[in-house]
Amino acid sequence: MGNLKISKAKFGTLYDGTKIHIYTVSNGKMSFSTTDYGCTITSILLPSSDGKCIDALLGCSTLDGYASSSCCFGTVVGRFANRIGNASFTLDGKSYSLDKNDGENCLHGGFDRYEKKVWNAKKIRTNNGIGIEFTRTSPAGEQGMPGNVKLKVVYTLNEDNELTLDYSAKTDAATPINLTNHAYFNLKGYDGGTIEDQELQLDCSHFLEVDKALIPTGKLVDVSSAPAFDFRKAKTFGKDMKNTEFGYDHAFCIDAPVDGKVRKFAVMKDPVSGRTMTVSTTLPACQVYTANFIEGQIGKNGHIHHVHDAVCLETEAYPDAPNKESFPSCIVRPEKPYHETTVYKFGF
Repeated sequence: MGNLKISKAKFGTLYDGTKIHIYTVSNGKMSFSTTDYGCTITSILLPSSDGKCIDALLGCSTLDGYASSSCCFGTVVGRFANRIGNASFTLDGKSYSLDKNDGENCLHGGFDRYEKKVWNAKKIRTNNGIGIEFTRTSPAGEQGMPGNVKLKVVYTLNEDNELTLDYSAKTDAATPINLTNHAYFNLKGYDGGTIEDQELQLDCSHFLEVDKALIPTGKLVDVSSAPAFDFRKAKTFGKDMKNTEFGYDHAFCIDAPVDGKVRKFAVMKDPVSGRTMTVSTTLPACQVYTANFIEGQIGKNGHIHHVHDAVCLETEAYPDAPNKESFPSCIVRPEKPYHETTVYKFGF
């Protein structure tokens, strides 16, 4: 691990005087930066043929930008990522009401999001490399959820260009938990324009059918019957995007069995530069979201973003799992803590 290094710097100050820091982890070939505000990954720098680096993540240049943004640029999402239908669920005979921040539904935790919290941070070294460990306690009642939950999110980088995201949680009462990172990737760079000419391959034979509000109906659709959603062979995002209503914002079911092991399921590639990103996870699904609602958003260095300028590959539990008995359970109980891992490996 001789080439692995971590640096720490001030990132800004919140309105209440809280000082926020940014950490940069490098292996001598690539680097990523992250902040204790929302466990946000602010950049992933990859080498370019002209000797300069490109930043493969959309995001903001300042702390104020992240504090005011509603796009979840590179942030951790929980307690339940994605959508919960009717902003409610029943658990062990008790009903819970959540924020309706997405029509009649709850999205990414409602209004009181993890991405706007300040997390405790420390530098660490693990078998996955070196990086930052973030922790905080989500109290019972936060976001309307039951249970006091001790959260730990660890981001590490190794010399094989693997960025590992490791999520852990312990609760004192049964509660839904579904943690992910909402990174917006563009392998041409955050200012590289649309990702429609970049390729994606998924080991996913099914995706979740959704209603008009993007809530799963409970039906798993075979991609062979819906060619626009068939990424079993690599194809560009733009090839079939015209056959979707807005673009992709769907949960794809990973073919590999859910057995606690990290398994590869996705490869993204920019054919022009040759950069690749391989994604592996322990989780059962991946929400493929082609940045359908970022039109006009101001990003890094004042860059104005447009629809489809990036893609999020959000590894996670099935959306609306608290309300769908047929879906893999997302309920975590005191006797069995939560632990999931996702790895993004970069090639260049």
